[in-house]
Amino acid sequence: MSQPAVGSGRDVGSDPRAGSGGPGAHRAGAGKRKWYLLLAVQYVLALCVPFYNAAEPALAGVPFFYWYQLLMVLVCAVLTAIVYFVTEH
Repeated sequence: MSQPAVGSGRDVGSDPRAGSGGPGAHRAGAGKRKWYLLLAVQYVLALCVPFYNAAEPALAGVPFFYWYQLLMVLVCAVLTAIVYFVTEH
């Protein structure tokens, strides 16, 4: 028994999500790329340790160093979700 070739029955060029490749297709992709700068912002905020390497101000007895990192987890999750939903095809 022969098995069908991988990907048979599906025309690769018929993906409805694929762009038409027209003149405006490149500009639309370039506009979405700007949203990826938000991902760079979260890395900069997390990797600039001298910015948050302090004990004061404390929040409910928790030093700034720790609550800033916990806050960054939430901020990074929100920024990542924004970029995902804006740039999804």
